[in-house]
Amino acid sequence: MDRQSARGLSWNLLWVLIAATLSCRDEQAGPKNRAGTARQSIGRLLDAPPPLTFQSGGTWANGTIIYLGSRAPLSVKPGQRIVLGHYFQAQARPPGGFGLFVHVVDSVTGQLVVNADHEIQEGQMPLESWPIGKVIEDVHAVPIPIGAPAQLRVMLGFWHGDQRLPVDQPQMQDGQNRMLGPSLAVESESLPEYHVVRTSKPPVIDGSLNDPVWAKARSVQLVNSFDGRKTSVRTEARLLYDDQHLYVAFDCEDPDVWGTLMKRDDPIYNEEVVEIFIDANGDGRTYNEIEVSPNNTVFDAYFPARRQGMDTSWDSGVKSAVRVRGTINDPSDRDEGWSVEMAIPIQRLAEVPHVPPRPGDRWRFNLYRLEHLDRQRVEGQAFSPLYVGDFHHLPRFGWLVFD
Repeated sequence: MDRQSARGLSWNLLWVLIAATLSCRDEQAGPKNRAGTARQSIGRLLDAPPPLTFQSGGTWANGTIIYLGSRAPLSVKPGQRIVLGHYFQAQARPPGGFGLFVHVVDSVTGQLVVNADHEIQEGQMPLESWPIGKVIEDVHAVPIPIGAPAQLRVMLGFWHGDQRLPVDQPQMQDGQNRMLGPSLAVESESLPEYHVVRTSKPPVIDGSLNDPVWAKARSVQLVNSFDGRKTSVRTEARLLYDDQHLYVAFDCEDPDVWGTLMKRDDPIYNEEVVEIFIDANGDGRTYNEIEVSPNNTVFDAYFPARRQGMDTSWDSGVKSAVRVRGTINDPSDRDEGWSVEMAIPIQRLAEVPHVPPRPGDRWRFNLYRLEHLDRQRVEGQAFSPLYVGDFHHLPRFGWLVFD
């Protein structure tokens, strides 16, 4: 067997080994958290890199370290375990104390999807030990979460405390000294749809869901927002619309109904609450958030971009009502639950394509509930599961289809 064939065989064996030892992902951002794929790095010291699927040539610290490129699959599937190989070369003695970080981000928003920080070759090749001229190989496993955005980008670099080793070429980094690595195309996963029907008679907004018009609306049960599984307590939702309003109803099973915040736009998202997020034009940027608590406290806000510029001065004009089946704020007894009705003026929502909506219009939206089990453990629920701990994860918003 020639040297090139042996090297290829060795690479394939490493690929299989590392894929078999994958651990779960770490959602925390930033180079300080190294738990994501620690102790899973494999690599070698080479004279030359193998064929690369992504070539770079970017450098750090005035040319001290060259990023030659990476080996990565061109497309990935949600829930798949993939293996990345990165190749570096020291041109001068590297500085001491710096570790490697690897971030997988949403190519559109820059949001962190996977923190894949780890030690190169299980700590056997710290940066300051790199021999000049030799190629350093770093191979590690990365999980692609279910619900990942359609396009991912690998970012990598070196960190020490609160510092990152500077990237020499501005066009090869993201402005935060994260070197641009390979792109990963994620095969699409279908998003749930809710077909909302027009009603000729609006429901009476009194918190009671026995109005006959709600029988026209399809009932959907929310699922665990993080993994799509069945929730600990049941939440059903229904929607209707007419020319002026979008009507939303929630029915929440809850053995202990409570809430302490009473003023409009109080941070009720820290307590028990139901929510609707609406991205009417589906641009993945501008959207509205409307929440109601068991006390019928309302929080509403407009966002010009994901989690940016939150404007609570925006007034949705929502009319809401709540009915509690039990005694609110009394933990000594067992409640049945609470129900909510909302009438949301369509014309006050951001970037609405048509007012009134036309049959066939498609908005992006999601429905949520936050339930504090035993007033301690928080369970997030959603119409479209997010698979990350972020209700503002816009790529996983479902479709609201107007019939």
